[in-house]
Amino acid sequence: MVTTSSPPMVRPARLHRPLLVITAVMGLLVFVGIGGAIFDDRELLGHPIWMKPLKFMISFAIYTGTLAWMLSLQTKAKRLGWWLGTIVAVGMAVETAIIIGQVVVRGRLLHFNMSTPTDQLVHNILATTIYLIWAAVLVMAIVLLFDKPGDRALRWSIRLALLTTLGGMLLGNLMFNPTASQLRTEAETGERPHMGAHTVGGDDGGGGLPIMGWNTDSGDLRIGHFLGIHSLQAIPLIALALVVLANRFPRLRSEGRRTALVFIGAAAWLGLIWLTTWQALHGEALIHPTAPTLLAAGALAAGTTLATTAVLVTKRRQSLD
Repeated sequence: MVTTSSPPMVRPARLHRPLLVITAVMGLLVFVGIGGAIFDDRELLGHPIWMKPLKFMISFAIYTGTLAWMLSLQTKAKRLGWWLGTIVAVGMAVETAIIIGQVVVRGRLLHFNMSTPTDQLVHNILATTIYLIWAAVLVMAIVLLFDKPGDRALRWSIRLALLTTLGGMLLGNLMFNPTASQLRTEAETGERPHMGAHTVGGDDGGGGLPIMGWNTDSGDLRIGHFLGIHSLQAIPLIALALVVLANRFPRLRSEGRRTALVFIGAAAWLGLIWLTTWQALHGEALIHPTAPTLLAAGALAAGTTLATTAVLVTKRRQSLD
């Protein structure tokens, strides 16, 4: 049955306190990071030494805040959800402490650095922590697959967002394949001081896009990884935006139609993640797309537009559960 009245805005229950605390701490650390970027003139790989911690702090604040909101909508297994959220909160705190300690205090590379036993220990702790966080989010996604928070559009946006962010986190593994130069160094010296890189077809460091630092000359695997992780915010925002627009456009008051549009938006975002990752793997900079990349981007845009138009012009949409 098609809903004709305006959809209600979601009123979450109490927010997950440990995640909320981490969100607030990250927010405060953002200001510390901004101050460090302004007044600390040290650099690492050609960038201000505070930039990497600052970007992580912003990302962690957004991520934990979103999870706190999602868990507040749970109607089942709330105790399990609390523990899963707490695991993520503790993991984020550990990651932040290590990032600041390794980069700002020690002045050492954070990722791919196996130069000393201490660097290797930092690498292993970071890897273990992120996999614990990933596992907690995976269980969270499974729990919410069988839960029914909000209306169908919001429900599916949360499910799709959690599943997509899990894939986005795993994309980071692409960066830990040894490069040709690293393999040569190992063959010549028997040692591998560095393992992996985020740049394809060039070297890490040097010029990049403002703030994000993404490579402007070669492929950069961080782009798809970033988009994948923050699908956690992007996809639910589609559902929430549709609720707001439904107050003005009656056609969007159909729960089934909004749900279909959420699926289309999630598919388009997933296509964007694939496209930027494919582009990076071919050693192609984001701002210098080749003809095949432009063709794929055009096909993605056209497909999304056609699907969206089809949903909007169809008189009735079957509700999805």
